[in-house]
Amino acid sequence: MDKEEICTHGGEDYDRFLGSVVPPLFQTTVFTRKTVNHGYTYTRVANPTIEIAERKLAALEEGEAALCFSSGMAAISAVLISLLEQGSHVICPLNVYGPTLTFLQQYMGRFGVSTTTVNGADLTEIEAAIRPETKVIYLESPLSNTFELQDLQAVAALARARGITTVVDNTWATPLFQNPIALGIDLVVHSASKYLGGHGDILGGVVVGDRERMERLAREERGLLGAVMDPHQAWLLIRGLRTLPVRMRQHQESGRQIAAFLEAHPLVERVLYPGLPSHPQYELGLKQMRGTTGVLSFALRGGPERVMPMVKKLRLFEEGPSWGGFESLINTPGLWVDDETSARRGIPRSLVRISIGLERAEALMDDLDQALRGAHS
Repeated sequence: MDKEEICTHGGEDYDRFLGSVVPPLFQTTVFTRKTVNHGYTYTRVANPTIEIAERKLAALEEGEAALCFSSGMAAISAVLISLLEQGSHVICPLNVYGPTLTFLQQYMGRFGVSTTTVNGADLTEIEAAIRPETKVIYLESPLSNTFELQDLQAVAALARARGITTVVDNTWATPLFQNPIALGIDLVVHSASKYLGGHGDILGGVVVGDRERMERLAREERGLLGAVMDPHQAWLLIRGLRTLPVRMRQHQESGRQIAAFLEAHPLVERVLYPGLPSHPQYELGLKQMRGTTGVLSFALRGGPERVMPMVKKLRLFEEGPSWGGFESLINTPGLWVDDETSARRGIPRSLVRISIGLERAEALMDDLDQALRGAHS
């Protein structure tokens, strides 16, 4: 099956469920088995609805198996707990998703795990950070807010030669546009709350990898910590996956149009988007990704004091966190950093992040234009 067929039909068994094209929702805690030993006992362990979503996601990511979790952070934290122990060392890019870095530095730090942050675009810096106790190189390509890439194939080769496990957050690119496992990465994580769900109404996470790791993760970290996805969330995730290809085509087309529009706008200082030829890693993006999406950042001319006036004048973009849904959103990461952090992390104080929804690109560009001009009037 190609990826579009996997989204619509993969992982399903119509005969098993009376020919229903929409799989049943097994919204149950317990499975009794006095008369039939069907293999199910408790939804925290396994559930038929959740398994359909997991089979689709494993096939999309070209991995052997997948596990669904109650949130993206539940998936990320479970994977890291499974791989690390007291005295372990982790390497990750400085601009990785904020809660992930907090989890590593503060939470895992309480248990003797150390973390080194690096410029993920610099392979030599990653290599120089490796220690004898390094167990994990955690990546996110592109990175949150700043959208730098990491050379996944090169990092995977570097790590594998030293027995280090690699993990990549692939939420931005989705399995349609990037498959890290095919590039040598060991484990892939997603926030299913974003593009995979696509409708802004589910909370979930996914881990994909080899069958042995997934079986151990299901038995230990997911089973013992209990952060399994709810069956209804899995049912909604299956629904979201059915429309993923058509949605991603629209997000990509609109994202590229709006990025080019913003790059040419006189009131925009800089656009951060790997789909633009001006992106310093554009060629790397062409090498390891098959497409780009609708989440990007840009810095306003005139400094951070222009940000909120622009945001307040927007009519179609709503202000809020998260991204990847049908609705267009704007967030203001630059306003949350001080000057020292801005310089160290390369996050301009006037940086805003937008998620391009499924509205007409022309209408969104008109909205951005009037808001930018209104903020300078």
